[in-house]
Amino acid sequence: MTSAEIEEFLAADRNAVLATNGANGIPQLTPVWYLYEDGLLYVSAQADTVKVRNLRRDPAIALCIDGGRGDASYVTVRGRAELIEPGQPRQEEMRRRIIHKYHSSAEAADAYYASVRGSRAVLIVVQPEKIVR
Repeated sequence: MTSAEIEEFLAADRNAVLATNGANGIPQLTPVWYLYEDGLLYVSAQADTVKVRNLRRDPAIALCIDGGRGDASYVTVRGRAELIEPGQPRQEEMRRRIIHKYHSSAEAADAYYASVRGSRAVLIVVQPEKIVR
């Protein structure tokens, strides 16, 4: 893939598998929704999850985004995670935008956002250090 094709691939509606380093040395894998924008990947996660605890201890992160059923294309991103804590304006804005990306209508996205808005979430911001295809 060219750089432009990678940008287009990451911008599409796809799921990612996020990998963090577990305290026991075993990778922790989690399917996640994400948003790719201006060269950064954004993932919203509940603050008390294993992946967030792992990132607080070790910010190394990887994501694998695949093409979906019938498409053997994929992109792997490796980098370091920055955590934006609950209550920060950027955290709420990006969380809402991620949810809107994965719903077929604004009404459905708004309803889902309203149902989870009260939960404590962090925004995981990934600055890619290496993108592999």
